[in-house]
Amino acid sequence: MVSSVEMPEQNSSAADTSDRWRTWKRFWRYPLSGVGVFGVVFLFAFSFIGPLFYHVSPLAVDFSAILQAPSVHHLLGTDDAGHDVLARMMVGGQASLEVGFLSAIVAMAFGTVYGMFSALVGGWVDVLLMRIVDVLLSIPSLFILMFLDAAFKPSVFLMVFVIASLGWMGVSRIVRGEVLKIKTEPYVEAARLAGVRTGRLMWKYLVPNFIGTVLVTTTFSVAGSILTIAGLSFLGLGLPPPAPNWGADLSVSMNYIFQNTWWLDYPPGILILLSQLSVNFIGDGLRHALETRAN
Repeated sequence: MVSSVEMPEQNSSAADTSDRWRTWKRFWRYPLSGVGVFGVVFLFAFSFIGPLFYHVSPLAVDFSAILQAPSVHHLLGTDDAGHDVLARMMVGGQASLEVGFLSAIVAMAFGTVYGMFSALVGGWVDVLLMRIVDVLLSIPSLFILMFLDAAFKPSVFLMVFVIASLGWMGVSRIVRGEVLKIKTEPYVEAARLAGVRTGRLMWKYLVPNFIGTVLVTTTFSVAGSILTIAGLSFLGLGLPPPAPNWGADLSVSMNYIFQNTWWLDYPPGILILLSQLSVNFIGDGLRHALETRAN
């Protein structure tokens, strides 16, 4: 009797493991997946490991080398305040990557719980929660960002909170739609009738069926979040100067665009572009792997 009960669980677990392995193989076989992973690894190494070897403070001022081209002393030149550009690119990447990934993760977690709860409870609660989402989506996000920036002192924590608070609604809608579709499947109804607890029902039957879609959405949200913090800093609404940030440093370069200060223009622009392409390539690879599995 014991073996007859345990064997289906073991077979199901083995099948799930095999299916996940095939999904990862499809991901790595997609040409752009490896490029995206390499790009993200490079950005993290450049931003978090680079400063351990390049011992120059991004806030140190060299008045004798203002707006100087790359040299032995300053490998990527200096800006209009004498700051070392390479040091600022490294440390500035920390804020951009932290805000980008953390805000996307927070938005994914909250949106998943919100959408799942709304779909499982149903009825007037579901209607009310979705109307709240509709109202929040109708408010221009730029106005909210400007208001919060003016009301509170900008920081990495505030940027994560603000961007996550503006990004979870889309995730909640996706999760709600997936749960509404999955919970009517015969195997879910059978598990419910068999007395499977709600918590186990969610993690065993519901989450595995929509987590792939949520991961793909979250991956693209990372790119959007990095671009958002860069755009806000470019407009002077992000982290306050002289805190290094790719968007803020790109904004400085605009003041000297006609003075051939290319070392101010290209580094932040290339890093922002690389972050967008890398994360989006990973998202494309995940989507390809999951769509192939579905077919």
